[in-house]
Amino acid sequence: MSARDNCHRATANVFARWLCATGFFVVHLAQAAGAPGLKPTSNPTVSLVFAGDSVLDADAGELIAQGGDPYASLASYFADADIRITNLECVVATKGSAGDKIFTFRAHPRVIPVLQRHFDAVALANNHSGDFGPDAFAEMLNLLQAAGLPQVGGGMNLRQAHTPLIFERKGLRIAVLSYDEFQPRSFEADHNLPGVAWSEDERVVADIRAARRVHRADLVIPIMHWGWENEPVANARQRQLARRMVQAGADAVIGGHPHVTQDIAHYRGKPIVYSVGNFIMKETDNANQRIGWVLRLDLDRQGVVRLGTRVVRIDMAGIPTLDTTASSPCWRRGAAALHNCSPQDAGFHPPQ
Repeated sequence: MSARDNCHRATANVFARWLCATGFFVVHLAQAAGAPGLKPTSNPTVSLVFAGDSVLDADAGELIAQGGDPYASLASYFADADIRITNLECVVATKGSAGDKIFTFRAHPRVIPVLQRHFDAVALANNHSGDFGPDAFAEMLNLLQAAGLPQVGGGMNLRQAHTPLIFERKGLRIAVLSYDEFQPRSFEADHNLPGVAWSEDERVVADIRAARRVHRADLVIPIMHWGWENEPVANARQRQLARRMVQAGADAVIGGHPHVTQDIAHYRGKPIVYSVGNFIMKETDNANQRIGWVLRLDLDRQGVVRLGTRVVRIDMAGIPTLDTTASSPCWRRGAAALHNCSPQDAGFHPPQ
């Protein structure tokens, strides 16, 4: 080997040692500073927030017409979440005729931009979205689509109504389904008729399985409109169907319609929130109907990591306000029982 070769080799070794040491120093500094990308998260957490029945006619609709926002009290809470959904308990349309019911709810299309401000989607499978007939329901579907606000639980036909809404967040595919099982069943979508997804056990089970098999979802969450009004505890039908959904592959079940909050259970490690109560609702007739929960689920690839609720107080005009002092139910994966957590408990609630 020549003197020149020895020189080149020595120089290369010195440079390699310098490069290695420099690289180690840079990586060490970056990891200490928490630099993103150098140590990818193998199991990311996605937060989903759900608010109960939103009826945007009457005083809430008038507030929006005047430039106000009935969701303003919870704006920062919603903004903190990765996925935000509410049950839209009214039709948004200008056409149609009121059905033969005690209460019928129709909101003006001007409410859609306010919904867009706070939510990533609305659930439509309930007993009021068809109050003004299939033409008004179809108008609402078109308005939502034109605005770019996704919906779940409704469709121009039966197939669309039962199609899951897929969210992709942080590498997770989360399928949301929505069903109604409170009369009138005439609001149900048919093969060539707009309407909602009706809750039949076999079809619900098939939809949950298809969400994983066909739509390649990592997680599946059905939203149910069920139960009896003013009952603080879920009935046998709710419990039976909830367990069947978990057996079919649901990672959590979210419920509403009773107009009051109901109990929360877990089955096979999967939480079941039977009713979150009202959210924006003027037509209330007792104090329990004017207390609701906003639900937050923190999700990873294995399901729900933790569950938290926040109390909302609903005034006589139907407008909610976040209660910043009241404790409410919370749960962590692996815990044997629910607990009550304060709003300041960062382990269960997102920061203000």
